[in-house]
Amino acid sequence: MASNSSHTPVQGGLLGWVDQRFPLTKLYKEHLSEYYAPKNFNFWYFFGSLAMLVLVIQIVTGIFLVMHYKPDAAKAFESVEYIMREVPGGWIIRYMHSTGASAFFVVVYMHMFRGLIYGSYRKPRELIWIFGCLIFLCLMAEAFFGYLLPWGQMSFWGAQVIVNLFAAVPFIGPDLAILIRGDYVVGDATLNRFFSFHVIAIPLVLLGLVAAHIIALHEVGSNNPDGVDIKAKKDASGKPLDGIPFHPYYTVHDILGVSVFLIAFSAVVFFAPEMGGYFLEFNNFIPADPLKTPSHIAPVWYFTPFYSILRAVTSEFLVVLAVCAILYLILVWTTVKSGLSKMIATAAVGALCVGFYLFDAKFWGVVGMGASVMVFFAMPWIDNSPVRSIRYRPSWHKWVYGLFVVAFIVLGYFGVQPVSVAGERISQTLTIVYFGFFLLMPWWSAMGEFKPVPDRVTFEAH
Repeated sequence: MASNSSHTPVQGGLLGWVDQRFPLTKLYKEHLSEYYAPKNFNFWYFFGSLAMLVLVIQIVTGIFLVMHYKPDAAKAFESVEYIMREVPGGWIIRYMHSTGASAFFVVVYMHMFRGLIYGSYRKPRELIWIFGCLIFLCLMAEAFFGYLLPWGQMSFWGAQVIVNLFAAVPFIGPDLAILIRGDYVVGDATLNRFFSFHVIAIPLVLLGLVAAHIIALHEVGSNNPDGVDIKAKKDASGKPLDGIPFHPYYTVHDILGVSVFLIAFSAVVFFAPEMGGYFLEFNNFIPADPLKTPSHIAPVWYFTPFYSILRAVTSEFLVVLAVCAILYLILVWTTVKSGLSKMIATAAVGALCVGFYLFDAKFWGVVGMGASVMVFFAMPWIDNSPVRSIRYRPSWHKWVYGLFVVAFIVLGYFGVQPVSVAGERISQTLTIVYFGFFLLMPWWSAMGEFKPVPDRVTFEAH
């Protein structure tokens, strides 16, 4: 009988059999061995792969924790203690998971900062950046939902404070807070809801967004410290002159970053899992008591910059914000030529000023906290710099980025401190600096003398 040549495998054996039914070799070539990445990656490019590593750590340790954890208000805290004291190896699994939560935000913040300084959000990578921002939102939601699960004092009261913030939303706030809690107070229904979201819903969305992030990245190609498009210069075979295959070069290269990370990660897990109360708060080793409020309630460190912005908004500060909004409108009218932009800015500032009068400071604190995260989505469209990378921008731009980083860190510090007059004033000042970085970016990003960008990447073998 004559054979059908259309079904003849390219190669024999198990791999050939699989390739006929699933594009295994094709995916390996497209995303590893034949995916050409710029040859001048530096240490900032470790953090993307490290984020993937921490995601795997969190999923694996989470699976083992779920085997013994009980999402019941009467048993949750005891089940965590059982994991720590009775389950063989349970203590290290729990500490790996709690340390991994903080490590996740460390590497993601570093990954995002690398995107900021090298312009990785610029065309044609806008969609990659948007997927990344959505991943960041999912991480915050995942961390928030997981925060309640230990059912300790800080978990309980921290969740109580954050959920009650939704009650500040006009008209639907009280009903929205009840919908999130599943009850009139944080209790068993809340714990079950948060457990479901933390274990099933958010991880599924997160994995999908990570896959979309990587697919979009490999479609347009990676950025590099020079901000040069390596696809513009190719050899006769169509391979980028300044590119090297991701595998084996960067898979081996990333082993260095992974090794250093695992050393630091293990040191924290074995010697300082609480990290002085920043990774695991001391109050969280006390069972949740609805009748006893801790003297000072603050979220985990990775939420504190945004929490500090929330607390900075007071009735008096609304007046300052209204003045800033009017000054911003004057800047738009005196420097922008587009009539449509002027009208949009006028309408927005007018609505803000009216809103400052109609709604209280608590509502605008929630708005400020949300806006401090959502503003990252606008980055591809508010950066008017003619170059991508900070390497070829005016030197003083580095001071602008440095001021933003300092504002973010100091806001985070005051977010974990008890409320004080000095802390409030500093937080208010740095809140203006934080938002000024983004709102004034269309102007300052285009100012100064820019250096010429090379046609090809600059690279020195090491």
